[in-house]
Amino acid sequence: MLAELARKHDIADYTTDLDSALADPRWEIYADFLVTKARAAAIRKAIAAGKAIYTEKPTAESLHEALELAALARAAGVKNGVVHDKLYLPGLRKLARLIDSGFFGRILSVRGEFGYWVFEGDWQPGQRPSWNYRAEDGGGIVVDMFPHWSYVLENLFGRVESVYARAVTHIPTRVDEAGRPYSATADDAAYAVFDLAGGVVAQLNSSWAVRVNRKELVEFQVDGTHGSAVAGLFGCRIQPRNATPKPVWNPDLPESHDYARDWMEIPDNDVFENGFKSQWEEFVGHVVEGTAHPFDLLAGARGVQLAEAGLESSRTGARVDLPELTLPSLGAAADQPAAAATR
Repeated sequence: MLAELARKHDIADYTTDLDSALADPRWEIYADFLVTKARAAAIRKAIAAGKAIYTEKPTAESLHEALELAALARAAGVKNGVVHDKLYLPGLRKLARLIDSGFFGRILSVRGEFGYWVFEGDWQPGQRPSWNYRAEDGGGIVVDMFPHWSYVLENLFGRVESVYARAVTHIPTRVDEAGRPYSATADDAAYAVFDLAGGVVAQLNSSWAVRVNRKELVEFQVDGTHGSAVAGLFGCRIQPRNATPKPVWNPDLPESHDYARDWMEIPDNDVFENGFKSQWEEFVGHVVEGTAHPFDLLAGARGVQLAEAGLESSRTGARVDLPELTLPSLGAAADQPAAAATR
């Protein structure tokens, strides 16, 4: 399969031997898009080889390991970056512009809906790999999506200070790629409330067992004192304070007002490149020219921290506080508290 892809894209150099590739001085950057369980070991090898590191999230299976990777990279002096692709997509870039312009006034809350129905695999093949639904293989929607929510919330609204979450497995049995039924041991939906620095409250639902009734697979509604916006990955609609309707709820009368028409679409007045491509180009500039790139392995560790805290909250039923992370010295990663539960 790799040889076929290489031929299709006219790539002369390819290999399945990671060690030989890392030993080749021609390759300066190691980009990791492996399954989560294999990621940390491969990144350690790349750091030892002196390569710059660019990796998908989550960066590791535990916060301890994620912090250790960040400390190893610092000690080795290698540049590193973690994918934060959602920040580079048109809808969230439009949303960021609104925030920067002061459009919202004081931001009060963020409500997000993400997900779609992933077929169980019996009468129609599932559109996600079966390992996503096995906890022992690194699956689960919390470990997949909470790292995304960590960097989206942090970079647009404020650092996540606490989380209250409920992670569930709605579909207990699925069918794998070979047509064999298996028990789903990982969560396929999570319902969470995040307290952010500055007093913003975010509520995000993530599910692979929901049918889409929105314009995009993910949408965030941001409400502020001076206006609101609904942003997806591509579109963004706004409703300013002076154009807000004045609803009156009357259960005795059917609703006749079309509230969707009260929102105005933000125009595509710029060329937005593919989010992965844009961040990759920034990281290459960071490696070659030394330009700034804040989305490093420590930022990735914060995503792992949030996923761990979300799962802990779901297990205990408690709201879990997230202390600020700092880059530890080697061997000290375990000394940093991951989270603290509060009732």
